[in-house]
Amino acid sequence: MAMSKFLDPKNDYAFKRIFGSEKNKDILIHFINDMLSFTHDKKIEQVSFLKTNQDPEIASQKQSILDVLCTDTEGRQYIVEMQVAQTSGFEKRAQYYAAKAYSSQLNVGEKYRKLKEIIFLAITDFVMFPDKKEYKSDHVVLDKKTYEHDLKDFYFVFLELPKFKKGIDELHTMIEKWAYFFKYAQATSEEDLSKIVGSDEVIERAYAALNRFSYSEIEMNTYEAEEKTLRDNLAALDYREQKGHAEGMAEGLHAVAKKMLTTGADIAFIAECTGLSEAMVREIKSQ
Repeated sequence: MAMSKFLDPKNDYAFKRIFGSEKNKDILIHFINDMLSFTHDKKIEQVSFLKTNQDPEIASQKQSILDVLCTDTEGRQYIVEMQVAQTSGFEKRAQYYAAKAYSSQLNVGEKYRKLKEIIFLAITDFVMFPDKKEYKSDHVVLDKKTYEHDLKDFYFVFLELPKFKKGIDELHTMIEKWAYFFKYAQATSEEDLSKIVGSDEVIERAYAALNRFSYSEIEMNTYEAEEKTLRDNLAALDYREQKGHAEGMAEGLHAVAKKMLTTGADIAFIAECTGLSEAMVREIKSQ
């Protein structure tokens, strides 16, 4: 199998190279404008990167590829996150980060009116909302009865890559091209690239930032180290899930055995029904 020219944009190092660097800041700006459909007066022209102060424990466990925090000239803040591993509570963490960024805008004694909008934009390599058909969803706070958008300071956008199914010939919007980029960049050929890019120079630049032949040996080593870290983290998550499932099954069988013991069932019969050993059933009985 021929080696792909393009690397995986979901990789931490590759993602930073595209969306988290001053050199490619215009790609980040274009991406945000495209994803939020910002045009004319709302269109972002410039952003400044802000420091991401993550909790050390969350940063080490969350399996998130990258957090980008930036602000535009109007003071609106944007959190851009790539999430590869499916972890429980990701939607809560999105709200937590948004709230934390919101509250961090004010110093002691400053007025609440200075608070600016927080926009959380996440690309996930797993399905977040099984009941939603669309691969992109936008979430705002609405009045439950009138659906009026009175509380405007929080806006969440999720791009669920597994739900995106379009082929190259079906890419008509920038959002579709970005979804294709994140999901299939590593499998894109030179011939495919010309069809995808069209007249969109920013997409071409994003692919250029993934060209493995433009990476130095040290940079490729960093990229591959991140790949290994991701594989190890995914394996650890899978192990914990399997272990948790096995422990849950064991607890369930113990509960069944204990219930059968209260009815006076024979130990050998209980062992046969539950799959537990007779020694384990005796131990449960003695507890």
